[in-house]
Amino acid sequence: MSSESNSFKNQSGLSGKNITAFLGKETYFKGVIQFEGTMRIDGKVDGEIISNHTLIIGETAEIDGAVRVRTVVCGGQITGEIESGDSLHLVKPSKVRAKIQTRSLLVEEGVIFNGQCEMPEAGSGESDKTRK
Repeated sequence: MSSESNSFKNQSGLSGKNITAFLGKETYFKGVIQFEGTMRIDGKVDGEIISNHTLIIGETAEIDGAVRVRTVVCGGQITGEIESGDSLHLVKPSKVRAKIQTRSLLVEEGVIFNGQCEMPEAGSGESDKTRK
């Protein structure tokens, strides 16, 4: 039985069948990750994550660096920067220490967030420059 909370499973809205790339719990990656589709990270990443798609950060994940994707669902830890072109959903028990730029932010009760958040107005084009 998985130790992952039901809250994270329910909030992410994805059961695993839509995931096109996966970085497992015992995996460490240093560098730049670029992907198409939906990626899930349960391991550790030191670097930059870039996509025009969806990133799911599991409860065991630790990201240190820059996340630049369209949509983020986070249940793990992020330290650095998050630039989400569409939405950022922080799910308990995530811990985020970052400068955030997103058009839509949802923070579940119990999440720890320390940092800054900037939300450009729709149509301003500011967030579009973050997606590649």
